[in-house]
Amino acid sequence: MNDNMPLAGFTVGITASRRADEFAMLLTRRGAEVVHAPAIRIIPLADDRELERVTQQIIASPPEVVVATTGIGFRGWLEAADGWGEAENLSAALTSARLLARGPKAKGAIRAADLREEWSPASESSAEVLEHLLAEGVAGKVIAVQLHGATTEWEPIPDFCQVLRDAGAEVIAVPVYRWEPPEDPTLLDRMIEAIASSAIDAVSFTSAPAVASILMRADATGRLDSILDAMRGPVTAVCVGPVTSAPLEALQVPTTAPARARLGALARHIVDELPQRANRIQAGDHEISIRGGCVVVDGEVRAVSPAGMSLMRSLGARPGHVVSRAELLAALPGSGDDTHAVETAVARLRACLGAPKAVQTVVKRGYRLALDPTEYAEL
Repeated sequence: MNDNMPLAGFTVGITASRRADEFAMLLTRRGAEVVHAPAIRIIPLADDRELERVTQQIIASPPEVVVATTGIGFRGWLEAADGWGEAENLSAALTSARLLARGPKAKGAIRAADLREEWSPASESSAEVLEHLLAEGVAGKVIAVQLHGATTEWEPIPDFCQVLRDAGAEVIAVPVYRWEPPEDPTLLDRMIEAIASSAIDAVSFTSAPAVASILMRADATGRLDSILDAMRGPVTAVCVGPVTSAPLEALQVPTTAPARARLGALARHIVDELPQRANRIQAGDHEISIRGGCVVVDGEVRAVSPAGMSLMRSLGARPGHVVSRAELLAALPGSGDDTHAVETAVARLRACLGAPKAVQTVVKRGYRLALDPTEYAEL
């Protein structure tokens, strides 16, 4: 395989709604096949009366502390205020407050507005911001918190505002935007099916709401257990950071993430991680790696039909062990009850692999991936 194309033969699912094209390009440059299905859509609340009311409240009586949780949300708030002719007044109110930024994107938005944050956590997590505030004491303080969407049952994160209120603070919630599932779920349903059938090698998430959205849709369509099983097995769940991975970890789905929660770092992590996780099966004289949408034979990517991939997954589950025709027939999509369909599919598979002897016929029993030549003497 080409060292410059380490992801050749791998298929990666992207659920991001923002910067998805940029992310996809980083992966396709390294050889990956990309499947994109935006899991959420961001709904700005620039015309929302509650946001305007809260903004006027903050202008009239600036809080002591303002917490910016997301860059897009903080920028959206300032843009909405500008639309109401209140940009300068809001900026003045924020200047008089202590500004805390949850992460670098929020910090960047603050500085782009000619403001300056007092503190930002190294972990880029809301939990550390909360710990910081509680440690210094919040009783009697007025704290404004820029919200970031909605919390669902799939996002096991404590209510930030309620914890502050319980500690004695007066909290002003600033609802800048909310997230919703995509209007047309077709692409998301295809992504869910691709995960459930292990037709992709990895699925990437850049936000906890994206995870929540795909879990909600899978639950509604009866595929939740299937995608959870797949992500506990052959489909790698790659998350941008710990906040994003939390909903999956709570469901005992293992995740992997880069050291820094950045899109570029996420792409590099996928480039490093997937080749290490690839299965390698010695089938006779050939090294075979079964991927989500293809089979790599002796380092060469071989395109295989969906039916052929179904056979390979069944044969590769226990290399060297015989899989009966009935089992293989059940694995074939829409094959009916004619076992000759298995023979036809195996013949086509052998042709696609370019390694006919890699799949052996075991007379009256079925088929198997060939054993390593060193094991032949034991038969």
